[in-house]
Amino acid sequence: MTDKIVVLSTCASEEEAERLARTLVDQRLAACVNVIPRMKSYYRWRGALETAEECLLLIKSSRERFAELRTTLEKAHSYEVPEVLALPVVEGAANYLNWLQTSLAAEEP
Repeated sequence: MTDKIVVLSTCASEEEAERLARTLVDQRLAACVNVIPRMKSYYRWRGALETAEECLLLIKSSRERFAELRTTLEKAHSYEVPEVLALPVVEGAANYLNWLQTSLAAEEP
């Protein structure tokens, strides 16, 4: 088991997804954010079945950075209750995990 995580979050538009992705990478809360556009979501909201076209963010980070990442995402997000789910990275390619760790560091070497 590594200390790395993949965080899932959905957004209402590509513009919002890109803004959030840039914010998280710029602040080194994420090493990489993939934006997957035009995904259809079905969910319950306030007692009604809803459907929406959304963008999915796949956010690569670490457990150490999660609390700050979550707070930043919640403050900058347009949703009243944004999705912020962290999934553990059990294993990964050593070179990629090293790059991820370097990208999350306060300053690049």
